[in-house]
Amino acid sequence: MLTFGVAALARPTFDVPFAEETKNRAFAALEAAGIRTVGTRELLFDRDAAERAIGNIVASGPIDLLLILQVTFTDATMTVKLAKEATTPLAIWALPEPRIGGRLRLNAYCGLNLAAHALGRAGVAHGSLYADPSAPGLTESLRALARPYGLPKSTAADAQVSSSVRGAAERAADRVLGALADSRITVVGKHPDGFDTCEFDPDLLARLANIKVDHVTLGNLFDRARSTDASRVAAVKDRAEAQVAGLDEVDAEQLDRSFRVFCALEDVQRDTGARGLAVRCWPEMFTEYGCAACGPMAMMNQKKVPSACEADVNGSVTQLILQELAGEPAWMADLVDITSSDNTAVLWHCGLAPISMCDPEVKPEATIHTNRRMPLLHQFPIKPGRITLARLSRSRNSLKLVLAGAEVIRAPMAFTGCSGTVRFDKSAAEVSSRILDEALEHHFALAYGDHRDALRALALRWGIPVLELA
Repeated sequence: MLTFGVAALARPTFDVPFAEETKNRAFAALEAAGIRTVGTRELLFDRDAAERAIGNIVASGPIDLLLILQVTFTDATMTVKLAKEATTPLAIWALPEPRIGGRLRLNAYCGLNLAAHALGRAGVAHGSLYADPSAPGLTESLRALARPYGLPKSTAADAQVSSSVRGAAERAADRVLGALADSRITVVGKHPDGFDTCEFDPDLLARLANIKVDHVTLGNLFDRARSTDASRVAAVKDRAEAQVAGLDEVDAEQLDRSFRVFCALEDVQRDTGARGLAVRCWPEMFTEYGCAACGPMAMMNQKKVPSACEADVNGSVTQLILQELAGEPAWMADLVDITSSDNTAVLWHCGLAPISMCDPEVKPEATIHTNRRMPLLHQFPIKPGRITLARLSRSRNSLKLVLAGAEVIRAPMAFTGCSGTVRFDKSAAEVSSRILDEALEHHFALAYGDHRDALRALALRWGIPVLELA
């Protein structure tokens, strides 16, 4: 009989009762597969709990696999800690949730993506599975996780641009290089702990595209927001009311703070000369200042000042590249669900998509952050159409440009905030496998139109490989 040491990771800001129910279904599936489990069956919410759990698993005797049960989204700190202690094969099983149009209750796929990236940067081989506990064929998939793992070979390759489009693609790439030269990205705060996906190398950006990175503290941003003139804030609110429904249905004081953050971001951008921003949008924005940054950052995105959440500098740079190619605002999103049965995926973020991306059949709404319960967030599905996804990536400690083509399809809104249901140019399952095998970052920039030839030409100019997801 196989024996798995199991650690069920979760975060208390998500739907804990639903997480408990889903976790229990996962343990029942392991039992049905004839797999003995050791370790606590409690949800582990912090590093101390994870350390105690791994201690208990080690003390229980030999195991065939250390299985991390990714019940909700978590950062990668607990996963890396568990991996360092493991002396057996390691695998992560993330648990899907239904697309019911409400809050993202678990967001486990994104947690799996983040963990895979961190383990890839650390050189830790592991297996992964994204499947419902009642999925057909699950027994075989679970038992297969116990096999030994090696590090997959990257499929990134030298860029190829067809002769028929080479001239136009090269001109577009040169236009991007000209736009990036001597540009500045301003980082507000620092990326959250456990988000290796948002790390950046300022020297590399300087060598690659002569991009400079400036830093502003969160305290500076908050001071600017508090001191903003009330008449300026009122003017921002008036403009927002013309575009977004439901502003009068959210907390007025918190909404005022959000508009003040927008004004402060405008001032930071003006004073630093930034072409793009990368903002630490949580937790201090909620816990110390008292509002959500998503809406303000969406408004900056609409102004063509790419604003990446979680202080993701490379994400902001990629947005800037796509914005230059598309001639319109870009957005950065998480991939939060893959469904093989209908070959679709969901791109989502809390609420910072530029309003120009809204489906014209839908009126944009004001809403609150589903975990932190504060405004301002934009809420709408993005419009149908052809999109390009891209990422300046440092996965597995190797620089590359990641590309994918996809089509946004009109579908019921999957989750609250801003989201889009897409079909990639390759199967959703194949795209998911490549993302996890390549240990990619969890943020992807996107813009409407097919810009892959220009991006391939840009990679040639930079002398870096291209990873084609779809």
